[in-house]
Amino acid sequence: MPVESGSSAAARHTKQKRKSHSLSIRRSNSTDQEQRTVTGMQRDMLDGQDSKLPLSLRSNLLDLFGQIEREFENLYIENLELRREIDTLNERLLSEGQTIDGGELSKGALKAKASHSTSQLSQKLMTTYKASTSKIVSSFKATTSRAVCQILREYVGHRDGIWDLAVTRNSPVVLGTASADHSAALWSIETGKCLLRYAGHAGSVNSIKFHPTEQMALTASGDQTAHIWRYMVQLPVIPPLADISALCDDELDFSDREDGDGDGEGPCSEVPTIRVATTTLKSHQGVVIAADWLVGGKQVVTASWDRAANLYEVETSELVHTLTGHDQELTHCCTHPSQRLVVTSSRDTTFRLWDFRDPSIHSVNVFQGHTDTVTSAVFTVGDNVVSGSDDRTVKVWDLKNMRSPIATIRTDSAVNRISVSANQRIIALPHDNRQVRLFDMTGVRLARLPRSNRQGHRRMVCCSVWNEENASCNLFTCGFDRQAIGWNINIPALLQEK
Repeated sequence: MPVESGSSAAARHTKQKRKSHSLSIRRSNSTDQEQRTVTGMQRDMLDGQDSKLPLSLRSNLLDLFGQIEREFENLYIENLELRREIDTLNERLLSEGQTIDGGELSKGALKAKASHSTSQLSQKLMTTYKASTSKIVSSFKATTSRAVCQILREYVGHRDGIWDLAVTRNSPVVLGTASADHSAALWSIETGKCLLRYAGHAGSVNSIKFHPTEQMALTASGDQTAHIWRYMVQLPVIPPLADISALCDDELDFSDREDGDGDGEGPCSEVPTIRVATTTLKSHQGVVIAADWLVGGKQVVTASWDRAANLYEVETSELVHTLTGHDQELTHCCTHPSQRLVVTSSRDTTFRLWDFRDPSIHSVNVFQGHTDTVTSAVFTVGDNVVSGSDDRTVKVWDLKNMRSPIATIRTDSAVNRISVSANQRIIALPHDNRQVRLFDMTGVRLARLPRSNRQGHRRMVCCSVWNEENASCNLFTCGFDRQAIGWNINIPALLQEK
């Protein structure tokens, strides 16, 4: 049997490859023309079809299905080309199998070499397929997220990143923000207008929480203190609210502000300012990173980088208990909405549950379910605790059996201060990578809040908080980009898709 020379085989391979590439180009051009023709015919048929879907939505669906068809057609063509390459490679291996480096190639070695090359090509095909299908699935998820999660309002006026936010539990209902610019601010939820500014701290304001029944706010600061201050605000007249379901991305005008924008002046500098606290709590020896009201509002708890949490009487400012045991700095603290329970989080990878229900016994339980800093742990209305960590996981725990989590959510980025909606028990996860994702209590992902160059957060998202009492603006987020954002989450649609 004559053996083809190496140069002859290479020339034939190059010719086949050029022919295959030319055929692929002709097919692609023909396919694009056919696709444009079919798409045009489909659009012409839209008006004649009886459907309850809006024309824009139907058109969007047609575009998506057209993308799917093109993706799979490209994969099919590439698969044919890869198969031809495999056949060519096998022919080359057979032809070179007679003499390689002057020696005889055994059948086993030839089979192993062919198998290895085939495996590499198969892996390439699998990678291409996964990337294409992932792109298709992502387009569906993005469309779904835009339909049920929409930006409603931006709250802009701070001169530095916003660490925390909260919503008042009584009338007047306002949004509160805590910023690294040494101030806290109160905002009208409906108009986005800054109503009042608190400038009593000498350091970054790291958290803000409102009293359950009175017009008082509790702020924690890098100046090693926590302040309690009273406020009075007058809500502005609410303009007619446009139908947000009718808005599209082009109609939502969000400016492309750069991170360095701002000259020190803004909406918050032109409003009434409170500079003196009603009560100052100053027993810590380090940054006070968080603070919260216990049920009833007569006591508060603070968490500090001095590795301790303090319990205070509000009326007398007296230090009642110092909660020690963490090995590293505390990162967060949270109180139960209806019981005298406190949970503290720390950089030592643990969070601790402190029980003050029995005045004579102050028990503590330590939980070690994470492998990195626990950034926050919060109570739900039921008997659960949800913890988030820099190890990129969120864990759901049962208070009645906290030996192991009942659900674990794995993400692709560190998780910051999380929040859980009271009614529907939906977990909002703000991430270091600027994403905000929504999960249910069983760990099922529900949605990702839309983000682009024109809207959404442009830097790390620090905190989220739910406001289910407001039908339109029911979720808030804040971040290092100096803004807070109010979102409209269509929860019924979200749960229906689930």
